[in-house]
Amino acid sequence: MIKRVLIAEDHESANLSIQKTVEELNILQVDYVYYCDDALVRIKKTAQSDKSYDLLITDLYFEKDNQAQQLEGGVQLIGASKQEQPDLKIIVFSAENRPATIEMLYENQDIDGYVRKARNDAKELKLAINHVSQNQRYFPRHVLQLMKQQNTHQFTEYDISIITLLAQGVRQKDIPTYLYQQRFKPSGLSSVEKRLSQIKEVLECSNNEQLIAFCKDMGLI
Repeated sequence: MIKRVLIAEDHESANLSIQKTVEELNILQVDYVYYCDDALVRIKKTAQSDKSYDLLITDLYFEKDNQAQQLEGGVQLIGASKQEQPDLKIIVFSAENRPATIEMLYENQDIDGYVRKARNDAKELKLAINHVSQNQRYFPRHVLQLMKQQNTHQFTEYDISIITLLAQGVRQKDIPTYLYQQRFKPSGLSSVEKRLSQIKEVLECSNNEQLIAFCKDMGLI
């Protein structure tokens, strides 16, 4: 049963809306923050007490301002929160609709529910909370359909090696040498370029920098 909820959302209007939606479910212990670092501080303080949170509702993307943060977004917050409180339930409430991102959250981050910010999202959020309170994971039908689309990408060890090398500062034209040393096949430059192009197209990344950032966010590298 969900009794105590923490909301991490940087837009005030959205934050207030989520608070209202949660309270309509007769959940009266609702705390909220606008920064991921603040959310983690609260989770750390309560994790070992009888006031620990049952549910974290978080956005994925938080706008940067003049207040420096160690946790830049929801993905990092999810990982850090799970370390502090493994039994914490987590629902992502975000405008993100890329199938690959949603699937990564489902498979790699082990979230309990996903609700997309859109029409009827308050109704969806209530459904998600009710499912999670019964120890059931909640993913709306349209989200599951997105995840099943053919344009989701299953990362291979080959893919991870290429992107890791890019993240380490290795120039794309030099990657074949490293792949050859690691006995990856194919290791030619044209194969590397083709593979990177395919991945970026699926994930809707316009350049290698965005691809690297995505993989870091998802905990792949």
